[in-house]
Amino acid sequence: MTETVSSIRVLIAEDDDNARSLLIDLLGTLGHTVVAEVSSGREAIERAKDVLPDVVLLDVHMPDGGGVEVLHRAAELESAPRFLALSASDAAEDVIAVIRAGARGYVTKSISAAELQDAIERVREGDAVFSPRLAGFVLDAFGAVAGETATGSDELDRLSAREQEVMRLIARGYAYKEVAAELFISTKTVETHVSAVLRKLQLSSRYELTAWASERRLL
Repeated sequence: MTETVSSIRVLIAEDDDNARSLLIDLLGTLGHTVVAEVSSGREAIERAKDVLPDVVLLDVHMPDGGGVEVLHRAAELESAPRFLALSASDAAEDVIAVIRAGARGYVTKSISAAELQDAIERVREGDAVFSPRLAGFVLDAFGAVAGETATGSDELDRLSAREQEVMRLIARGYAYKEVAAELFISTKTVETHVSAVLRKLQLSSRYELTAWASERRLL
């Protein structure tokens, strides 16, 4: 496969041979480069050290260490990739455990090729991505954290009108480039506004921001 400028280097960690083969073929048609394929958690870390992928498609349940263990061991990597969980499981405990361990997103294997393409690209950019019905699990899990970090009736007054617009779109799951298109501003400007919003609300991630906005019915 010839790697193009826009190609994303992907490592596939999946213990099902058929699923792995299908993913390799699919990623090829989407224009990405599969730099390694592994079938266990131990191999995922070892190969990631060698091939330096941009994104790891990570099965949640694998021999020799599942998704959570792989994410914990990712600290061993000099250049850590983004991790996108791709699993047949849609159990709340799996979603929450993997996100808490450091995955940038969690999607189920029932998603379409276009949705997988979008998820890989967004995770590579640093966005958080979830299959629609899984987002509620994350909101429930992180809601308490957000509630503790920002309280009071004057919270929104800390944000400018534009920051409030950006905040609502980011909290709804929009990617930075989608917010930019919606508001007719640059992606860099969106990043600046998001940083300001998180700082003013004393939040540390867009997960917490989504939970914060959901609790206050701002979505």
